[in-house]
Amino acid sequence: MPRTWKPNVTVAAVIERDGKFLLIEEETSDGIRLNQPAGHLDPHESLEEAVIRETLEETAHEFTPTALVGMYMSRYRSARTGELVTYLRFAFCGVVGKELDRPLDEGILRTLWLTRDEIAACRERHRSPLLLTCVDEYLAGKRAPLEILHTHSSVYEEL
Repeated sequence: MPRTWKPNVTVAAVIERDGKFLLIEEETSDGIRLNQPAGHLDPHESLEEAVIRETLEETAHEFTPTALVGMYMSRYRSARTGELVTYLRFAFCGVVGKELDRPLDEGILRTLWLTRDEIAACRERHRSPLLLTCVDEYLAGKRAPLEILHTHSSVYEEL
């Protein structure tokens, strides 16, 4: 039976303060890379819950999403396996809260606040080809209300 194609669903937080964006520097199989706080959607959580969790785990900052910046799809070939991998990314903007005293996720080296131009100047270090696109669309004012997202109660049920 042929394998069913399924994209990897991820979330990302576009967090801006005083003209700078909160990024993470992380160890990857392709070397040290920069990204927004981002990660995979886990079972039994909504997209909004996922971006709150990922931001906390990767930056130790509280985050409250207020809008959806965009939904993006990208594909790359894994250097490790040679397999083509497709990502469906939901990027949120919102309000960053206080920084908590907690360790960052394994593999996260540090957090950085960079301007849009500083982010653009180091494209070779971007983990996702969508990092700068999300920043640019945020700066262009692209926003969709969170009300367009709906998580059915079955997501939270054990079946």
